[in-house]
Amino acid sequence: MAEGLFNAAPPPGWRARSAGTEPGPRVSEAAIALMREVGIDISGGRPKGLADAMGPDVQLIVGLCAEEACPVIPGVRALHWPLPDPRERNLIQFRQIRDDLRTRIAQLVSDLTRGAEGTPPKRHG
Repeated sequence: MAEGLFNAAPPPGWRARSAGTEPGPRVSEAAIALMREVGIDISGGRPKGLADAMGPDVQLIVGLCAEEACPVIPGVRALHWPLPDPRERNLIQFRQIRDDLRTRIAQLVSDLTRGAEGTPPKRHG
């Protein structure tokens, strides 16, 4: 969901790649349905492990780790948003997590956009 939310309106020069420490075999049907509610289609996505998303162009890691340790890459800025795994929640809680992500990502996009214009981004977490 985070990748879809960010990439729906990314700041100039930015693109999100989502990955997990324990990716499932497919994108959750609940996640697909809940993202459709906000006009974003993630049905073509596929879960990826961290190695699949890492590369030399990574500038920022946003860890959505509530139950496990967030990954750390030396020299890469990291934010920690401790959110529960929505796959383990009911539909109402899943929607609340999506909405929390949406709010946080909107603020991050705003901060990154201002940062690109010379104003330092605010810290999150």
